[in-house]
Amino acid sequence: MLEVLQQTSQVSCVASAVSSVVHDAAQFAADAFWPPRCAVCDAIGAVLCDSCRQNLPYIDQWKACPRCGAPWGAIQCSECNSFSLREAGLTTFPLDGCVSAVLFDAATARIATVCKDSGERRLAHDMAFTIACAIPSDWVEGATITFVPSTRAARLRRGFDHAEELASHVACFLGVPLAKTITLEHARDQRGLSRTERLENMRMTMQPCASSVSGRYIIVDDVHTTGATLYAAADILCRKGASAVYGATFARVY
Repeated sequence: MLEVLQQTSQVSCVASAVSSVVHDAAQFAADAFWPPRCAVCDAIGAVLCDSCRQNLPYIDQWKACPRCGAPWGAIQCSECNSFSLREAGLTTFPLDGCVSAVLFDAATARIATVCKDSGERRLAHDMAFTIACAIPSDWVEGATITFVPSTRAARLRRGFDHAEELASHVACFLGVPLAKTITLEHARDQRGLSRTERLENMRMTMQPCASSVSGRYIIVDDVHTTGATLYAAADILCRKGASAVYGATFARVY
């Protein structure tokens, strides 16, 4: 599976690779003076060293919940049962499926934070590769990758949209199109909010980019905490005509 994704990536990413030559040259020059360091262990040489990459807490998808992707939820899931859904103000699970590549721990939290808040955008490539490997092959055919954009304030603060960056790499690895389908403005910072507050926050601030959509979509995000972002986005896409909506994230809080 990894070899197939790598081959697909090489073919589908030619255009973006050509357009980034100047950026890569500048990065190479910068690395000569300030060598990259591993986001996890701080070793010099790469933004994520081979040792730390191999030791990430990868989720065994055979043991994960086939519906919400919760680790160890294959037989009985505590995250998407009827009681948990009621607690979040939901009657049904809003996604057709959801996966996460790794567990959220100190190492993966560091990777997400360094990428998003410290501006190490090269980590998005590594994060996206793990996401692409976790996505079931039967989701991919005819699918479009999408994302929930950062707020304008967050984009100005960081200088880029981390969600779009991550989603674009996933689309490139899988060889499928990327589309912006949702806008997000004036949302409160999700950190510190309860599950119900997060869901309401997203519902109140998300808007569709078009009056209608069609086909299947895979929503990509960095961390699945309560699912509020994915759930609210899925609800919008389904109401606007999507035939199926899936979620895929780098890390899963559990």
